[in-house]
Amino acid sequence: MKLATKRIAMGGEGGQGVQSAADILAEAAYEEGKEALYIPNFGIEQRGGVSLAFVQIGDEPAGSPKFKQADFVVALSGRSLERLIGFLWEDTIILYDSAWLAPPTVSDQVVGWQSYDTTAPDFFAERGVTDRRQKFPEIKQKVKNIFALPASEIAMEKLHPRVSNVIILGATARLTGVVQLESIKKALENRLASKIKRDPNLKILNFNALELGWEAGERMLKSPAYSAAT
Repeated sequence: MKLATKRIAMGGEGGQGVQSAADILAEAAYEEGKEALYIPNFGIEQRGGVSLAFVQIGDEPAGSPKFKQADFVVALSGRSLERLIGFLWEDTIILYDSAWLAPPTVSDQVVGWQSYDTTAPDFFAERGVTDRRQKFPEIKQKVKNIFALPASEIAMEKLHPRVSNVIILGATARLTGVVQLESIKKALENRLASKIKRDPNLKILNFNALELGWEAGERMLKSPAYSAAT
């Protein structure tokens, strides 16, 4: 069965690892013999500016290097999601880091599945981060679903703060179905080869992050009402 081209838009702040995640996703697709196209989009600021990445993966070459509608949108910050709102359409699925973005206020007219995945307020109350979460931008365009994953909190508590983007990467791969977990592991290992040579524990750390994200994505697929915090 051929894989129809999936159009994935990812956004965050500079330094959150958006470009690394997008690049690894595209390389994983190459590992499986798929067609993949990755285009970065960011300002001159390495940190502090909005960083966007656009990836297309399928069995056929992408018709154009750019696209107007995304099948899947990943948002690691409010500013980046605001920049990606123009790419939403009725089949778009949104995945956001709920450690940095507060739950959205949505209606049946906006979310096609009449439900969205969110994190219980007490999850953040216990951790004291509720006040610093950014407001979820208003979405007027109908979308298929909105999923929440507190990747930054999970990374900080279970692994290391710097692998939150890898958790998001694992969830993205599972929710989109564009590549297999082993392919992402191989692509990630290739990218970090020199660092892993100096510190073999980095491989274990990043693989654990991928698996946590993949497992969260698996649970989301089974239940649109699933909360990644439970």
